[in-house]
Amino acid sequence: MAPATTPFWRSKALHEMTRAEWESLCDGCGRCCLHKLRDEDTDEIGWTEVACRLLDTQSCRCSDYANRKARVPDCVKLTARRVAGIDWLPPTCAYRLLAEGQDLPWWHPLVSGRPETVHEAGVSVRGKAVPEREAGPLENHVVSWPARIPRAARPIQPLPKA
Repeated sequence: MAPATTPFWRSKALHEMTRAEWESLCDGCGRCCLHKLRDEDTDEIGWTEVACRLLDTQSCRCSDYANRKARVPDCVKLTARRVAGIDWLPPTCAYRLLAEGQDLPWWHPLVSGRPETVHEAGVSVRGKAVPEREAGPLENHVVSWPARIPRAARPIQPLPKA
């Protein structure tokens, strides 16, 4: 029997990961690609249901990931250094979870082995996002769900021992 190996996300800090490991942490939910509004007076974040124009709202992936910064100049490239200072990453985000010392949830594709579990758990923006070109004023699309963990995505509680 081969010894069990520790998954890279449990054995490496974010800054130690290879590019492939780093990229695989993205669960494909698309929540970070939703527009956010920041209140100038309170600094609070207002989440919207409006997706960046490059987000494919069905696959929940960027339609031009390699060129996203050129096409959307305010797109933020996540790095290990930047993650700690970003307050708008959703509570389900693997980068945020790992930076906070938490583990990946059961529905994350690296844990489940299936990319569809992020959608099945209700974490992705599939069926919820409004394409940017159809939205109109962002103020008309402020919602709270992107800042919450869906009920179906919460950890499965073990049964009490008899």
